[in-house]
Amino acid sequence: MILVDCDRVSASRPGRSLFDEVSVTVSDGDRLGIVGLNGTGKTTLLRVLSGANEPESGAVRMGRDVRVAMLDQEGALPEGTALATVGDSWEAEAVLDRLGMGPHAHRDVSVLSGGQRKRVALARTLVTECDLLILDEPTNHLDIDGIAWLEDRLASFTGGLVLVTHDRHLLDRTTTRILELDRGKGYVHEGGYAAYLEGRADREERAATSESVRRNLARTELAWLRRGAPARTRKPKARIEAATAIVQGKAEAAARDGSLDLHLGTPRLGDKVIDLHGVGHRFGEADWLFRGVDQALDRRERLGVVGVNGTGKSTLLDIIAGRIEPIEGHTEVGTTVSLGYYDQLTRELDPQARVRDIVAGPHREPDWTDGRLLERFWFDGDAQFAPVEMLSGGERRRLQLLTVLAAKPNVLLLDEPTNDLDVDTLRVLEDFLDEWPGALLVVSHDRAFLERTVTDVVVLDGSGRAARRPGGYAAWEDERRAARNAPKARPTGAAKQQKAAAKEAAATRSKSTIRNQLKTIEKDMAKLDRRHDQLTTAVAEAGTDHVELARLGAELAQVDEERRVVEERWLELAEEAEAAS
Repeated sequence: MILVDCDRVSASRPGRSLFDEVSVTVSDGDRLGIVGLNGTGKTTLLRVLSGANEPESGAVRMGRDVRVAMLDQEGALPEGTALATVGDSWEAEAVLDRLGMGPHAHRDVSVLSGGQRKRVALARTLVTECDLLILDEPTNHLDIDGIAWLEDRLASFTGGLVLVTHDRHLLDRTTTRILELDRGKGYVHEGGYAAYLEGRADREERAATSESVRRNLARTELAWLRRGAPARTRKPKARIEAATAIVQGKAEAAARDGSLDLHLGTPRLGDKVIDLHGVGHRFGEADWLFRGVDQALDRRERLGVVGVNGTGKSTLLDIIAGRIEPIEGHTEVGTTVSLGYYDQLTRELDPQARVRDIVAGPHREPDWTDGRLLERFWFDGDAQFAPVEMLSGGERRRLQLLTVLAAKPNVLLLDEPTNDLDVDTLRVLEDFLDEWPGALLVVSHDRAFLERTVTDVVVLDGSGRAARRPGGYAAWEDERRAARNAPKARPTGAAKQQKAAAKEAAATRSKSTIRNQLKTIEKDMAKLDRRHDQLTTAVAEAGTDHVELARLGAELAQVDEERRVVEERWLELAEEAEAAS
């Protein structure tokens, strides 16, 4: 069933076109990702697809009785608690918890941070019954566990999905088609993120070949035109016009002029950078975020900070930057350190201020050097004089990054730097950081970005501990996966003691007794599995009966806990049986 059909739709913003005559159809079961440079109109196209915006030209036809749920980056939330906003049901509570908002479910949305409100908006969208789910940058402000859960949730969604995201792992796993917006045109690639990269490379190669052919033709035709005047008077007019068109023709303009040049100079950094001695912090009487952090940052440090939301990652960067004094311990900063901090808000930009004025700062008039700097960051002549409010979210983040790098730091702190940046900008930023000679600390949920930029990670576990893990994000993720898949966690050196205890216990009981107990537990496990399946079916059939859903949800949680306990007992008896044999 066709959910929405866009036929040759166009949109623009003051001063330039966004996209022109783009056509795309989304049917039931489709998984469509939309990619393109910041400012190409991805969010605008999402709003056109949802029916929130009318296109300037073309037609949008929505399927009959199609229900649409959209996560809009600029969408406002109603008044009330987070739980009431999402739906005040067991499912709403569960989704909020999986998105890291469980402790804040009963707080009023008006007192939540911007990132927390975004997560509430995402939860609200996900629990809305719909046929077409449209998500604009859903991974912003989620931690790594939240993104992994979101991937599973989207994989199980049976309706049509349209997704704008900079997260390359999410694109690759959840999409089956990619719509690329490039220089006002739309290109559809069948397949996921890898297919898009291949299709884009093929298109650019064909364009380069076409331009080479055009140039050869132009040289031939130019020589023909330059032959003597008597011959030219006898030449057919149509041939002359065709030759002139070839000579005057030119290749399609690049999507962006030149490459993004992030190298603005880095002053020399001495041997002493930043040392943390027994650093610990908490807010008020709340639990400690972390304690006893001892780190000596190297001149070429490449360090990531990871952990679930609320464990203090941004707080640790604030302490390193000197914005917060730690409750315990202290920091020492080297005399040659020039710190640049690109945080989740960076500096609040005046929406009425012009881009050139932001770069020049409040104490002088902008000049030609500001214009050259802006061009290096892909802000052309029109964009330089535009007010900040006219920029896309990604363009604003790029402008904020410019203001940080323009100060020429040699120690760079990046807090969620990938939010809202397009994939092309991310790749350039990754290449820049790979060659950058200073020290780097990164807080990020973007797995691809972490894999490319850091060599070690500091893990904040939410229980006050902070430990450094060599090998970067991939090594930490492998360690977590192994722990999840292990039948039973054991402390170092405990395996032999546990096996000896099992043998001693088995010696006092016969093998047949252990086998009978195992059979009894296996029967209990089978009963719990059947009850779990029955409850899952009942939840699906309960519809919108919130009272019944709450009751079923509570019973389902109890059954899951009983299953966990029974499985652990089965593993213990299995070890006893092995020890007795």
